[in-house]
Amino acid sequence: MENTSPWSRTILAAALVSVASLGPIFTFAGGSAAAEKAVPAEKNPPGDIPDTQVFIDYASPDGFRIKVPEGWARSDHPDGASFVDKLDGVTVSISKAASAPTIESVKSNEVPALKAAERSVTVTTVEAVKLPAGSAIRIVYTSNSAPNAVTNKQVRLENERYLYFREGKLATLELYAPKGADNVDQWQLMSRSFHWN
Repeated sequence: MENTSPWSRTILAAALVSVASLGPIFTFAGGSAAAEKAVPAEKNPPGDIPDTQVFIDYASPDGFRIKVPEGWARSDHPDGASFVDKLDGVTVSISKAASAPTIESVKSNEVPALKAAERSVTVTTVEAVKLPAGSAIRIVYTSNSAPNAVTNKQVRLENERYLYFREGKLATLELYAPKGADNVDQWQLMSRSFHWN
């Protein structure tokens, strides 16, 4: 089943991240994909990362390292990498930034960019968190997947996005899976494993 491309989502969001405030955090709507209705969550969603999943270290030439699930398909990109297994995915991208993001700047810039770039986004949390790599901003939201190329079916996804900043660089970690999948511990492991080289 086809996912919303995590890499194109990250690129679009990064391109829009510096725009001025486009409206209140929970009412902004972008183009036709952003304006579509949320699809219902699956009753028995696939996408649980097994408790027995092995994680391996990934070191990027872009200056970061992170633990990712062993066996997931990796795609390298000009400024990061993505790892996908069926409807689950992890993407990390690096961009330039003049300053560290704040809750206010994320609500004004990143959230509208998400809603413009992705499908039927509902943001539930924007918060500052302390992680081993330092302070970060965590965004929790749901969105629709892209329609499957064969069946046209969409899946409601849950997403966590972490923004890490250091010395003019912004790292964006995106974690996604079908809504209702039980990946709390595995996502926490990955978000806490991110480090700058």
